[in-house]
Amino acid sequence: MSRSPSNQEVRTATTSTSVSPAARSFRLLAALVAVVGVQFVLLALSALEPGGMVAMLPWSGSAPAVSAGFTTWGQVLVLAATLMICWRTALVARYRPTDDVGDARLPHLTVIVPAYNEGRQVLLTLRSLAASNYPRERLQIIAVDDGSADDTWSWIMQGSDELGALVTPIRCARNGGKKHALAEGIRRAEGSIVVTVDSDSEVLPDTLRLLVAPMVVDEGCGAVAGNVHVLNRDAGVIPKMLDAAFTVAFDFARAAENEVGGVMCSPGALSAFRTHLLRSFLDEWLAQTFFGQPATIGEDRALTNLVLRGGSTVAYQSNSIVLTQVPTTAKVLCKMLLRWGRSDVRESLVLASFLFRAPVAGKPSRRGLQVLFLWTTLRFVLSAVFFVPALLALVVYPSLVPFAVFFALLGALPTLAIALATRDRRVAVWAMPWGLYAMVVTSWIAPWSFLTLHKGGWLTRGATLAPVPSMGLLPGRETAA
Repeated sequence: MSRSPSNQEVRTATTSTSVSPAARSFRLLAALVAVVGVQFVLLALSALEPGGMVAMLPWSGSAPAVSAGFTTWGQVLVLAATLMICWRTALVARYRPTDDVGDARLPHLTVIVPAYNEGRQVLLTLRSLAASNYPRERLQIIAVDDGSADDTWSWIMQGSDELGALVTPIRCARNGGKKHALAEGIRRAEGSIVVTVDSDSEVLPDTLRLLVAPMVVDEGCGAVAGNVHVLNRDAGVIPKMLDAAFTVAFDFARAAENEVGGVMCSPGALSAFRTHLLRSFLDEWLAQTFFGQPATIGEDRALTNLVLRGGSTVAYQSNSIVLTQVPTTAKVLCKMLLRWGRSDVRESLVLASFLFRAPVAGKPSRRGLQVLFLWTTLRFVLSAVFFVPALLALVVYPSLVPFAVFFALLGALPTLAIALATRDRRVAVWAMPWGLYAMVVTSWIAPWSFLTLHKGGWLTRGATLAPVPSMGLLPGRETAA
C-alpha cells in the first residue's frame, strides 16, 4: 500500500478541487446540456430508420444484420436516458448541502472504526478523526480490531496511547466480519449519533461537524451519507479513474437522491446514523440471511434500507469529505465491484419489498425515489442481460468494435461533465479512460453478480477464523468474544 498523505497534503488536495455552489450549478447545467444535446442527436439519428444511426457510421457496412437490429426499443431507451438525465440534472442543480450548525448545536458523537488487517493505516485514520474540528468533550472514537492476523491491534493501541481517553479500543477474539465489528461499537456507543468510518480512510477537520448537520436541522433525517474521494489517487491509473467515477456516484447520483428524500446507499467509508434507530434494528441486521447464508457483505446498504423502511429520510452531504484507499490492480478492483454488485442485487430486492407501499403517515411521498430506483435497477438488469449478446456481436462482427468504443465514450460523458462541474480538470481528465476501462475490464460483473448471488465472501480480504493470540491487554482495554 502506498504512503498515506499527511493531513495537510489531504487538505490541500481536496480544497484545490472545491467549487462554490453557484459555480457548481452553472458548470453542471452547462456541461450536462451538452450531454443531453448529444443524446438528442443520437435519438434523431436512430429515428431515421431501424438501424439508421448504425448505418451512417463508416464502419457499419460489413455488419448489416447488426445494423438492422437497432430498433424502436433502442430509440425508446435513448429517449428515456435523455429524459432521466434532464430530470436528474434539475434535481442536482437545486441540491445544496446543509451548512455548519455551530458548536452549540453539535450532538454527542460516537465514531466507530472497524479494522481488519489494516496495519499502520488505522493509526492514521484515528489521528485524522482526533484532529477533527469537533468539541472534544462530545466526541467518542471506538476502534474495533476484528480479529486481525497482522499488527493492526498494536497500531490501535498506539493510537489509544497517543489520544488518551478519546479512543476506546476493542479487540475481537476472532474475525467475525465487518458487520459484527460495527455491532460491538454500536453497543458501546455513548453518542446520540453514530458515525462509521472505514479504517483505510481519513477525514478532513470539518468532515464530522458537517456530516451531522442535516440530522441537527431535521429530526426526520435518520442517516447521512458523506462524500467519498480517493486517498491514494497517486498510486496508479486505477485510483485516478475511480476518483472520477466517484464524482458521478456521489455528486450526481446521491445528490439527486437527496432531493427526493432517500439516498439508497449511505457508504461504509463515511456515514452517520441516529443511535436509537441502529439499536432498534441491530438484531435484525445482524441476523439477515440471503439464500440461507448470513448476509456478510453490503452492510452499509442494508443499514440504509432499514432506515428508509422506518420512514426516515437519508441525506447526502457533499461538503463532508472522506478520503479512502481504493484498489490499485484490476484483480482487486473487480473483486470489490463484484462484492458491491452482489449486495446491490440483494438490497435492491429488499428495497423493492417496501418502497412501493403506501407512505408512512406524516412522511413525504417517495414517488421520486421510486422512479430513480426503477431506472437504476433497469440499467443494471439491462447491462446484465445484454452482456453476452453484445459480446457475441463483437466476436462475430469485429468491425463493430469502434461502435462499442463510441458508445463507451458517450456513456462516459456524464462522468466528464460532473467531474468538471464539481471537481476540476485534474479529476475530469480520467473520465473517458474510465469509460473505456469499464467496458473492457468490468462489464462482466453485472451478469456474474446475478449468477453468483448465493456467494457472500468479502473477496478483497484474507479470511482468518483462528483465535488471535493475546497481546497482554492493558487495564481498561475492552475485549469482545
